[in-house]
Amino acid sequence: MKKSCLVAVIAVLAAVAGALAAVALYLNRREKELDEYERLLFGEDDATTVEPEEAAAEDEAE
Repeated sequence: MKKSCLVAVIAVLAAVAGALAAVALYLNRREKELDEYERLLFGEDDATTVEPEEAAAEDEAE
């Protein structure tokens, strides 16, 4: 195998490896974003009530 052909093969392999690494990083980042959206959409509602529970219980007792 000629030296120039070997360099070309190594360059192609390096380009393919770089492309695969870029795709893996993109998919990993995208998966994290989708997990965050899913958590926001389907997660527990941690909002506080307008009235404290004790005040609501007192109003019901009256």
